[in-house]
Amino acid sequence: MYEWILPSLREILAESQSTVAECSSAKAEWQWRISLAATEQLLINTLATAASDAIQGLVLAAPAPLFSPATLTQSLQTVTFTAKPFNPLALMPFEMPASEEKVEEPALHESVLPLLPADPLGTEKFCLVFTDKFRLVLVLAEHNSQTTFSFSFEPEVVEKAWRALGARVMLTNPDFCTDLDALVQKYAPVAPDYRTVMQFSQLLLQALAPEPDKESISSASPPVSQPSTPSSRPDVELLQAFAHEVRTPLTTIRTMTRLLLKRRDLPANVISRLEVIDHECTEQIDRMELLFKAAELETSNLGKSAHTQLTPMSLDQVLQQSIPRWQQSANRRHLTLDVVLPQQLPTVVSNPTMLDRVLTNLIENFTRSLPAGSHIQVQVIPAGDQLKLQLSPQPQCEDRSKATTPTPPIRKALGQLLMFQPETGTISLNIAATKHLFQAIGGKLIVRQRPQYGEVLTIFLPLEVSAKQW
Repeated sequence: MYEWILPSLREILAESQSTVAECSSAKAEWQWRISLAATEQLLINTLATAASDAIQGLVLAAPAPLFSPATLTQSLQTVTFTAKPFNPLALMPFEMPASEEKVEEPALHESVLPLLPADPLGTEKFCLVFTDKFRLVLVLAEHNSQTTFSFSFEPEVVEKAWRALGARVMLTNPDFCTDLDALVQKYAPVAPDYRTVMQFSQLLLQALAPEPDKESISSASPPVSQPSTPSSRPDVELLQAFAHEVRTPLTTIRTMTRLLLKRRDLPANVISRLEVIDHECTEQIDRMELLFKAAELETSNLGKSAHTQLTPMSLDQVLQQSIPRWQQSANRRHLTLDVVLPQQLPTVVSNPTMLDRVLTNLIENFTRSLPAGSHIQVQVIPAGDQLKLQLSPQPQCEDRSKATTPTPPIRKALGQLLMFQPETGTISLNIAATKHLFQAIGGKLIVRQRPQYGEVLTIFLPLEVSAKQW
């Protein structure tokens, strides 16, 4: 018997234990997180060969959108289920005529659907993925004070999960249900290729087990490497929970904001305000994801397991997108930021999404530590088989012999990962945590104090083998 008139996803997966991997322990939340990370990377790898602007899959998720990389948001249709529906008219100006207050039907590309208040599904976190290559369902749920995490690639299990969701859509939005069902059936329920499941398993193993160090490999009887578990340090666990809890509502707000921006009947001043909301939410979501990633690395033997797939990438493309944002951020603090680039940039090996976030976070923290009127130079130069990106404040006095060394900012430690600047009220990742993030994306960060300059940050990124002759 089901607890409600319709089965929850936990109950559906529990009925198919022979085809479902399940963990009924305190590790459930941890395994949900790393499984989402593995799913995100699997989608990026699977969809990478198709055109970036083509819709290649569907994701049904709760209680908020789960995947943020642009490569996925552009190629996946997303539908979010929530027990707390959002009222889009709350952001509309009060003087708007009644004829313009009509709520549009949800768009398939990015929609939010409500769940009934009594529905136990409202307490579950879930993700259903539909593509031409595979179907996947992941569920995190609490039952009888026990948290469980389950997932399955089995087509029949995923189909049952969709039917349970589809029945709910029929109750709350029957017109939309027809279109959504047609979209789901577009991705045939075929058994996934064994290589897809194997790749997912490999991604999970990368996240769970730290790589052995060189000493372990060379010893006659190396110790057995145990899978990492969530850290017992309260501050790291608190940071993970904080980042997750802040990121979830921000992602929902951004989704709603983008839905509103698709309307054609909005006044220009409303559009500009919504764009500001979208920008601020994106900045903070990226910041929370970095905090979460830093905490994840801390719980995985201080970053020895990178958990991040590195690929050859165009640094020029990343910089062209990032430099205007860096300069705009500096201008808001009455600073100037110049970027000196060579005529041609080589291909480096890193993670495009993470590299942009880590660099942006580093520059944000760097600019906060400088007084108004300061000038910052970002210089990119070759350094053997690496590329060096150096961030340094320039002396405000033209005669460098008379220039005084800037007073370094006061920083106080907050636990293992954070630091606090009393002068600005800023909380940010400390240098050690930032270095671990750069290690996770294949790079290296060096921090030095130089006379007349103050703090100078240098980042090294490995070149692709074919680019090392650059």
